[in-house]
Amino acid sequence: MKKIIVTFLFLGLTLTAFSQGKERKERIKALKAAHITEKLNLTEKEAQQFWPIYNAYNERMGSLRHEKIRKIRQEIKQNYNTLTDEKAQELLNRLAEAENNIHNERIELATRLKTIISPKKILLLQIAEEDFKRKLFEQFKKRRHEGGKRN
Repeated sequence: MKKIIVTFLFLGLTLTAFSQGKERKERIKALKAAHITEKLNLTEKEAQQFWPIYNAYNERMGSLRHEKIRKIRQEIKQNYNTLTDEKAQELLNRLAEAENNIHNERIELATRLKTIISPKKILLLQIAEEDFKRKLFEQFKKRRHEGGKRN
């Protein structure tokens, strides 16, 4: 029963999470935290140690994904027709470096979390993150589809 209530709460809140700007991002972060908390079933002690590490990780990942990778991809799209092979190689190298940094952040997170939660919960965290992304994307598609019917 608890899972059904949490699922409906999650879906309901997700629908409202698609408002504009920073408020939307904050709601999504809160929904993600609630989803992870439920899935991992953290003890109070685990949660106190887990969340500062996980939140710092998310900040670094956001910076890498949105600032570095997005900028590189924009540069590729904007300049694709005029790129020299030398410039293309430079962009590939920068993209590979950014993706390596993301990979290293994931490894570092797992290493730090091993002292707080079990390896099984670390794997469950990865599953919970993917599950959250999938649910969020499904809600986005649903809202987009419903919006298209209204026009």
